[in-house]
Amino acid sequence: MPGLSDLEQDGMKITYLASYASLAKFVSSDPDHSTAIFKTFDRLAARNLLYLQSELAEFQAQQDRYDEDDLKAGITSHDWHKLRQSSRDWNALVENSKNDGRLRSRVQLAYKIRKKIKEYHEAMMLESAILSLRKPSKQTHKAFRNTFNNLGSSQDPLPCLGSSNETLYDDRNDLAALRRAPEEDRLTVFLRTCCSLLFSRRSNCNSSLGYGSERLISFVVSAITVLLAASFLFGAIYALYAIQRDRVKLGVIAGFTIAFALCIALVTNARRSEIFGASAAYAAVLVVFVSGSLNDGMPGITP
Repeated sequence: MPGLSDLEQDGMKITYLASYASLAKFVSSDPDHSTAIFKTFDRLAARNLLYLQSELAEFQAQQDRYDEDDLKAGITSHDWHKLRQSSRDWNALVENSKNDGRLRSRVQLAYKIRKKIKEYHEAMMLESAILSLRKPSKQTHKAFRNTFNNLGSSQDPLPCLGSSNETLYDDRNDLAALRRAPEEDRLTVFLRTCCSLLFSRRSNCNSSLGYGSERLISFVVSAITVLLAASFLFGAIYALYAIQRDRVKLGVIAGFTIAFALCIALVTNARRSEIFGASAAYAAVLVVFVSGSLNDGMPGITP
């Protein structure tokens, strides 16, 4: 039957129809939760905030009109003492509104504003949290779409969800990954993209799909980083030890420092200030190592 998803569990073969069931199984099948991808509905969220904003703008305009009316009534009204008291004391405003329709409308407006502005601010905070989520990577999005549309399988291509849901995962810019690996440096991205076969494991719910182990990638990246750091330090010291000419030593220091800075920028996700600091510290170590021999070659300086 087209559109079925099979998996082995406890020795039993479980079959899912291409539907919410198979999609939910796929989303929850990755231990690293990289497939927890959902649509953010940015356009609808923006429209909802605009509607709430417009409602509050109307309430504000109505409140301003009430304030102007109260100012005029305070000058001409014979009952200006009650109006003055109600404008300064909330309890008096509520009490006087029981027998005064004009004040009652003020209280009702205040309750409406209180409810609507809470809804508006909550929607703003939730949207802010949603916007802070990152998009899924291109590789993950492609694999998700292929699985969602049953592409590359032995079954007929058929989206897991029908009707208007068929295009939910077409636009990567309108999707959010609930969890992505915290380290997004270039080395990690390179290993995940170009060397994925070395870190992949087969999925239980889709034999044609492989998951990259984030823990293994992180371990390999850490090992490569440590080896590079040790190589740069030991390699520079060995080269400076073997070289006798002072000017050549200065050129070697400059070359190793530039290479060290480039390595940090390409391999890690360090910020510019961190690259400057690490490069300065690296150069200082090399200068201290050769400073004794440099001083020996300069007249008038005692090491």
